[in-house]
Amino acid sequence: MFGLFRCAQPLLGKFQNCRNNSRGLKVTVVGAVGGIGQPLSLLLKLNPHIESLALHDLQSTDGVVMDLSHIDTPATACPFEGGDGKSLRKAMLMADIVVIPAGLPRKPGMNRTDLINVNASVAAEVALAASEVCPGAFLAFITNPINIIVPLAATILKAKCNYDPNRLFGVTTLDVVRAKTFVGDFLNVNPSKVDLPVIGGHTGKTILPILSQCKPAYTGTDEERTELIKHIQEAGTDVVNAKKGDGSATLSMAYAASRFVNSLVKAIKGSDEPIVECAYVESDVTEAEFFSTPLVLGPQGIKENLGLPDMDDNETQALEEMLPELKKNIENGIKLGKDFTGQD
Repeated sequence: MFGLFRCAQPLLGKFQNCRNNSRGLKVTVVGAVGGIGQPLSLLLKLNPHIESLALHDLQSTDGVVMDLSHIDTPATACPFEGGDGKSLRKAMLMADIVVIPAGLPRKPGMNRTDLINVNASVAAEVALAASEVCPGAFLAFITNPINIIVPLAATILKAKCNYDPNRLFGVTTLDVVRAKTFVGDFLNVNPSKVDLPVIGGHTGKTILPILSQCKPAYTGTDEERTELIKHIQEAGTDVVNAKKGDGSATLSMAYAASRFVNSLVKAIKGSDEPIVECAYVESDVTEAEFFSTPLVLGPQGIKENLGLPDMDDNETQALEEMLPELKKNIENGIKLGKDFTGQD
């Protein structure tokens, strides 16, 4: 499956650089014209192991693809647009990785859960398409609310008998990126040299940075630690408010998503070094059926779930306090997934 790709025939005359590549990987970006999708597509165009980028959105993908086609890297891009489902399936056909930033962004006063009425249908359509045209693909959901969207997609894939828990991911990399950045600022060190896990989910108090395991060691007071954790948990809202209704976290999310997708690419291609990323996946490490922990990635997806890191008493208490909310999110996602597939 890896690397097989045919562009839709009507597009070949317009974009002659779209071609069948048998050596590299095909990545589909669903929602490629949006605030996350465009910078994400740009960053993925730079990956030397990606030879085919299929960009899907409701409209305007031709212009994005033409723009990308002027960049001097080997990856080729093809546009797919429309909301009837056919174009989405063409874009996802035989994809190795499908990354999904599509959906309604947050506005001031909204939390991620407020997006579910619109974004659930996006996730459902992607899951249904994947079960038909790329059942072996890695699916990486950015669409919020992640805590609900991933269980929803899993439920649909299960109903279609095409579910592999090792290949379905909720991208929570931005929480890790933010934690590294904010800790680096506090410690006055290069944030790229900071290492700490961020576990749980992807909203509010379900985001749990494990500062006790931070390297280099976090040295703040209890009060500073509390403020730092709140800063990490509410960082997305800070961006929404700062943009004053003009969008949510797009550039930082695109960077974080590209990092995660690039890690998936390395895993598929094989790597001598362990590839570890935190992501929201089906899990048995807590009472919650889906949970973000550090994962070792391999050619078939999740190679090993590293489980819960060591935690201090405050972190253990925070974990216990967040689980009821996370479990409720998951229950809502499963129910929505059953509604989409007509299950009782």
